Amino acid sequence: MPRRIRLVRVLQRYPVSVLLLAPYLILVLPMAILHRNPDLGFVLRLLGLALAATVLVETLLLSSGGSARRRTSGGTPERTFAEANAGYPRIFLVARLVAVVSIVAEIVGGIAGRGSIVAQIAGAQAASPLVNLVALVSGWKYLAFALLIASFHAGHARLASVYRWTAALLGVQVLLVFLTAISVSLVGYLTFVAAAGSICGVIRARYVLVAAVVLFLAWPSVFAIRNAIRKDSGVRVSSEVTAADRLRFDQQIGRASMYDVPVDVGQPGPTAYLRYGFVPRILDPGRPPLATGTAINRFLGGSDRSSFNFLTLGTVYFVDGRAGVVVFYGGWALVAGLLLRLRGAPGPTRLSLFCFVVAGPLVWSNGYPESVIAATQNTVAATPVLLVLLLTRRDPGDRPTPAPPLGRVPVPRAGRPRR
Repeated sequence: MPRRIRLVRVLQRYPVSVLLLAPYLILVLPMAILHRNPDLGFVLRLLGLALAATVLVETLLLSSGGSARRRTSGGTPERTFAEANAGYPRIFLVARLVAVVSIVAEIVGGIAGRGSIVAQIAGAQAASPLVNLVALVSGWKYLAFALLIASFHAGHARLASVYRWTAALLGVQVLLVFLTAISVSLVGYLTFVAAAGSICGVIRARYVLVAAVVLFLAWPSVFAIRNAIRKDSGVRVSSEVTAADRLRFDQQIGRASMYDVPVDVGQPGPTAYLRYGFVPRILDPGRPPLATGTAINRFLGGSDRSSFNFLTLGTVYFVDGRAGVVVFYGGWALVAGLLLRLRGAPGPTRLSLFCFVVAGPLVWSNGYPESVIAATQNTVAATPVLLVLLLTRRDPGDRPTPAPPLGRVPVPRAGRPRR
């Protein structure tokens, strides 16, 4: 079996464990070892606790059936990625329309001030009504990539087309760095594309490694550009914090070891999850913005004009304790595993939901619980698109593409989609 296929199989069997471990192996732990961080032991223990939860859950999913046996409870063969998505003849068209709408909305929102450093410091939404309007499709950049993946596996899009549209989506995130003076959205979307694309077999692991090296080398220039834009906007920038300092994520998570957990900083509760997750802001304009990072910064002795988190892992530990870490990562490992492998490979709906989970709770640098609420918001916003796909779906007997032979690994060869 080719090494790439073996790697994709591992990623699909242990997706959350890999997503949790990868950024720590690539960046966090090497920086901690290089700088002899005294909190290295704490970081390793916390990472080990989360990994124990994810590996246990994902192993149980494999042992209970799933893709390991390649059989459903009824004894019929499980479907591949190609079979799961071949019945949607309009999927590539829908993917491109979603991508175009997302690109336009992101640019309009950036020009209107949505997510800018000025709005963040003010602790309020931008005044333009366009902000609330474009926020309705803020998660479509993740939906577009999920549908591009499905289009490729269905045989409706070549891999080169997937890469071109993905480059356009990434290019908008680069533009937003100039419009908002905030780079976290670019890093988050790059992480999402690399993670979801690798797990679903459309991006090779070596491309991810090359992109990581390029981003690491380009970071000093990006950091300088970001600071220059902030100065031009009248925002004070500390001259003592260098580009290298901003890569000390080991210090960021290690700082959580100084406090007795869990800590209540006024983070959103279950009621707020429903309000922020299911009700668009355009229908609830009076609600305050989510600001758990600001509340944490205030608790640590900072001001209301800045935000701080301990990375996703450390923030879950800080607000929910060790038990919260186990429940959070074990729970999302269960959700992601079921979405990705239940009765075979996912179709567009499950694949989109899986991508929302990857883009929200499972991005290593995201805030919490905002990332969980964002996954809910993205699901609600994607409902009309997924409904269109469902209504245009063809019956299995009408599919123009024959099913692949049984036992075939559910990853088509790159650049050779079936038509």
